[in-house]
Amino acid sequence: MFQGPAALTLDGKGRIAMPARHREVLAAMGVNQLTITKHPDGSLLIFPRPAWEAFRDKVAALPMAASGWKRVFLGNAMDVEIDASSRVLIAPELRAAAGLNRDVMLLGMGSHFELWDSARYAEHEAKVMGEPMPEALQDFSF
Repeated sequence: MFQGPAALTLDGKGRIAMPARHREVLAAMGVNQLTITKHPDGSLLIFPRPAWEAFRDKVAALPMAASGWKRVFLGNAMDVEIDASSRVLIAPELRAAAGLNRDVMLLGMGSHFELWDSARYAEHEAKVMGEPMPEALQDFSF
C-alpha cells in the first residue's frame, strides 16, 4: 500500500529518485519494474508491474465505445526499471504530456502512484478543496 506525498526533483535526464519508504514496499513485493502512463487529470500514473497488469486487463476489456481511453492508457504506457541508484526515468513524451518541470510531487495512491508537476498539483488541490464535497463522500465519517 502506497500513501503520502513526496516532493521530488527531476534531474537533468528526467529521472526521479524513488523515496526510501516506497522502495522498501516495492522490494518487499519483489518489484523492480514500473509502468508509467497518462492520467485523465493531467498527471502521470505509475504502477508497480503487478498492479499495472490488473489495470491493463480492465482497460483492454472495455468496449469499443471506450477506444479513445484505451489509447490514452495503453497507447502511452511505458515500462521502466528502477535503476541501481533507485531512480526512475520519465520519458520525454510523458514529461511533456503532464507538464513536468523540475519540481514534482509523487503521491502514493494505494496500489499505484500519481506524479504531478508541483505547481499544477497545488492548483488542482486548491480547486478540489474549493468545490463542494461530492455526494459519495457526504455520508463519510472522519
